[in-house]
Formats: sequence, structure tokens, C-alpha cells
Amino acid sequence: MASLDISQLRNVSSDVIRSAELKNSTVYNVLGSQDEDDSFSKIFSMAMENINTTNAYLSDQENEEIKWALGQTDNTHDLTIAINKAQTALQYTVAVRDRALSAYREITQMQI
Repeated sequence: MASLDISQLRNVSSDVIRSAELKNSTVYNVLGSQDEDDSFSKIFSMAMENINTTNAYLSDQENEEIKWALGQTDNTHDLTIAINKAQTALQYTVAVRDRALSAYREITQMQI
């Protein structure tokens, strides 16, 4: 059974529907159910997946550049798409890294 995203519901008057939305919505509950204690491992695995995706886009970009430089293709459209995907993925990865480092610094500077 496919999961149903009910995050687009507006003006919900039923408490049952509202609680189901908060429990199952991908907008309100990004990490899944809060009953689990492995939210750090989920965040870490999502970050590693992000890095792997970025590496794949960078590799695709390099392959397209090599093909174009060797004259194996004259399609600049595919080259441009590969470059833009790689740049966007890298910018996103760097932004996530910067936010994670900022959060780490803030946590280490907290006084107990």
C-alpha cells in the first residue's frame, strides 16, 4: 500500500485527522516516528546518502567533460545539465555541512 501524504490538508476540524497528519506527515515529521531513539543514525545516514549522491553527480560531470573534450560527443546540453546538477548538489552539501558545523559549535559552547 502506498503511503498517503496528508500534509496538504487545510482547515482540518477533526482531531483524529489532525493527529494523523502530525504523526504521518513528511513535513512535520521528517525523521519518522519519535518513538525511536536512533534519530542521530537516521540523520547521519541521510547525510552520507547526500554525500554519495553529490559524488555521483560530480563523477557524471567529469565523465561528460571527458567525453566532450575527447570529441566523443558534441552534445553540450548533456554537459550543461551534468555541470548544473553537480554544482547544485555540491552547494547543497556544503550548506548542510556548514549548518552541521555551526550546530556543533553552538552545542560545544553551551554552558551546563
